[in-house]
Amino acid sequence: MKTFEECFSEIQSDMVSICLEYVENKVEEVFIYCSYEPTIYVFDVFYKIKGKIVHKHQLNKVKSDVNYELYDVSRERQKSLLKRGNKDLKQIHQVCVKFNQAMPTEMKLHYRVRQNRLRAQYNYELIYSNEKELLPDDVFIAWFKEVKEKQ
Repeated sequence: MKTFEECFSEIQSDMVSICLEYVENKVEEVFIYCSYEPTIYVFDVFYKIKGKIVHKHQLNKVKSDVNYELYDVSRERQKSLLKRGNKDLKQIHQVCVKFNQAMPTEMKLHYRVRQNRLRAQYNYELIYSNEKELLPDDVFIAWFKEVKEKQ
């Protein structure tokens, strides 16, 4: 029987895999944002490609060589990515319930492709549920801007 940590890690690894599949493994880094506050699951991702931080729909704006290949960033493909990520997030919640563990309200996963290294930050406090003006997308965009400014 698998431990809580094994189950949790496997699902996080799947999240990374689906995000890499979306870009055909052609990125330097992956930044995955997950949020769960009662009844709301949020999953989104952005990438570092050719030294630039970009949203999933902006991948084709980064051009630097003649052999540049376009990514499929169609709405259908983006929806599929987010749907699969949300499914994994719901599975993490089920694992937390099964093992009687607290479900993080927020997970920020940073995967460095070349180093094959995943770093995770977890938060267990409510972030936007108690705020009238704050939405999950606002938190995601703030993290995107923070990472982009550090580059």
